[in-house]
Parts: sequence; structure tokens; C-alpha cells
Amino acid sequence: MSDAKAQRMTAPKKVVLAYSGGLDTSIILKWLQTEYDCEVITFTADLGQGEELEPARKKAEMMGATNIYIEDLREEFVRDFVFPMFRANALYEGLYLLGTSIARPLISKRLVEIAAAEGADAVSHGATGKGNDQIRFELAAYALNPEIKVVAPWREWDLGSRTKLIDFAEKHQIPIAKDKRGEAPFSVDANLLHTSSEGKILEDPAEEAPEHVYQRTVSPEAAPDTPEMVEITFERGDAVAINGEMMSPATILTKLNELGGKHGVGRLDLVENRFIGMKSRGVYETPGGTVLLEAHRGIEQITLDSGAGHLKDSIMPRYAELIYNGFWFSPEREMLQALIDKSQEHVSGTVRVKLYKGSVTTVARWSDETLYSEEHVTFEDDMGAYDQSDAQGFIQLNALRLKLLAARNRKTKN
Repeated sequence: MSDAKAQRMTAPKKVVLAYSGGLDTSIILKWLQTEYDCEVITFTADLGQGEELEPARKKAEMMGATNIYIEDLREEFVRDFVFPMFRANALYEGLYLLGTSIARPLISKRLVEIAAAEGADAVSHGATGKGNDQIRFELAAYALNPEIKVVAPWREWDLGSRTKLIDFAEKHQIPIAKDKRGEAPFSVDANLLHTSSEGKILEDPAEEAPEHVYQRTVSPEAAPDTPEMVEITFERGDAVAINGEMMSPATILTKLNELGGKHGVGRLDLVENRFIGMKSRGVYETPGGTVLLEAHRGIEQITLDSGAGHLKDSIMPRYAELIYNGFWFSPEREMLQALIDKSQEHVSGTVRVKLYKGSVTTVARWSDETLYSEEHVTFEDDMGAYDQSDAQGFIQLNALRLKLLAARNRKTKN
């Protein structure tokens, strides 16, 4: 018996659907109603995607949703998900700032919470069976409620083409935007941290992405000819102020997006390795996140001990991979987070960065908790702060094993 058939035998009675108001999730809403004869509750999260969400409410009402949730989660998103991730300086495969990956556990968390409040026995999402998001949504949901059912229509239905989706929409009188009647030029996911574009015109990695793909950043060539200096203040690893003005987490990221986007900062064209095994090409814009990462590394340079910093850097790829693969709520991610958060206890101070033509560069940093000692590193008279003759014994001790190896190898060669 197939998994789909087994699931239909225990069809859900009430489903909470992650709903954007777009064509695909509107089709899913109607498909759930017709396929399972169940109640559908919609949940739309405002994560800073920059779209008006009231049309989603009206569309859900028109299509007979039992209840409709639209929530502004921008502060929670940045405070409890983005900022903890940035304490780790997390980059997947050395480049990707994980903008889509980090949003999914919050959406799943609210799906599961709403399901509990509404007495729903299932949740549903619009992720396809080819990508990473299905894994992220579902691993998070099961981690929070092991009894929850997850309905993934793209793995069940026979609406496998754009033509079939349009036909279904027209049959059930689902409004279709005019630009949805043809093949979409590319797919876009957006939140306060980034935009992600993939598919169609971007599927050939040998072809440069056209300029109209970019939505949050001007091209570096068109950016201002004058650099802009920005000061970012941190407390215990989290940004708290820009140019001396205290701001909330979401407000800080919004402002950094504006500043970074204006100067063409944060563009990335990446061919990445999906968790399910295939490679995919994505074009990302993370202007505020790119500025934040540079500034955070800048303040760590003077406040983080070398042993702690090097250990933190060594675990970062594993931490980033866990987030990318959907394991935000796993014990290993939480263990790594505890280590990372411990490292940030003294990461407080201010960094000045320069934004110019697509680049962000740290040019100054200062802190009351700095480990940098000018009297120790000066080329002038250090007034006895450091005895340079101590270095001789240090070098000889570290050279001992190298000398023994060299002697052994010379003897073997002769």
C-alpha cells in the first residue's frame, strides 16, 4: 500500500495550511477541501516579505477557510531565529546566509501551535517533492508534535504541471493573476533576511542572471560613487543599535537592508547541494545580513579569545548544515547553540563598516570588553609589557617535534 493511500485511510478532519494567498497555496486549499472533505484553517506569516497580506485574508474567506490567521512575526523571526544564527556566523557551503532555511522552523512552530489551539489533526504546506522546504517544514513539525499529520499535496496529487494547476483553478473558480497563466519566469521566496530566486530562466548555471531578478539591491555599478560609513553596536553578540540609535531586532535588519541594498551589497549567485541529493542554482539577496555578518565578525576580532573563536569557526559548517537540512529543533543544534551563546558573553562593542559598490568592509571597532592590547603589540617601546626574549623558548619547544621529524627523515633518506 502506498503512503498516499495509507494516509487517505486516516484522512484529516481539520488541517492548518501554511498559506501565502498565491496560486499554488490557493489551489492546495481547495484541493484539501475536495480531496479530504475537511476543514481548512489558513495561516499566513508576515516575516517581512514586503507584500500586502490582506488580499490573502480576503481570498481565504472567499474560498471557505474555516478560520484565518495572519500574524506579524517579524520581531520573533529576527530575535529568536536570525540573531541566534548570526551569533554563529553561519554560512552554508561557505557562502549562503540561510535566509529561506531559517524561516521554516518558525512557520512550522506556529502551524503546530495553531493546530493545537484549533483542535486540528494535521498541517499542510506548499513545498514541492524536489526541494529542501518539505524536509524543513516536516522535521520541525514532527519535532514539536510527533503525533501531527502532515499533508504534502505536491507528493500526492496528479497536478504535476502548470497547465493542470491552471485547469484545476479555473474549474474551481480560483482567481488567477494574469502573469500566472503562462510559465513563470522564476520562483521567488522572500522574508526580512533575504530574497531567493530560482527556476526557469535561472536553471542554466552557465547563463548570467538578468538584472531584473534582483529586487532588494541596486547593481554595484549603479550604486553611489561615495562610500557610506555605518556604525553597528552589539551586546552579547546581537546588534542593538545603528549609528547610536537603539532599535528592535526587526527594525535593525530592516534598516541594514535599506543601507546594504542602496550600495549593492549582498548579492549571491550559488549552485548549492540540496539535502535530497541534487544541485540547484539560486540567486540570493541578503543586503542587511551581509552587513551584519561583517560587523559581527569585526566585533569578535577584539572581544573573542582565539581558542574560543577558532573552536566556534570549526563547528560553524556543521551548525549551518543542520539549519539548511531542517534540524533547527534537533538536540545537536541546541547543544551547538549553547556553546555559541556562551562564546558571546563578552561580544559587545561598536563596529564601523564602509559600504561601497557591492562591498562591506570593517574599518574600525572598539569595545569596553576588548582583548586587544596596544601596549603589547606596539612597535614602539612597550615599557616592559612583553619580554621579547620569552619567544625563544616558545619557538624551541614548538620546534622540537619538527626537528625530530627532520632528523628521522634525513636519516631514512641517507
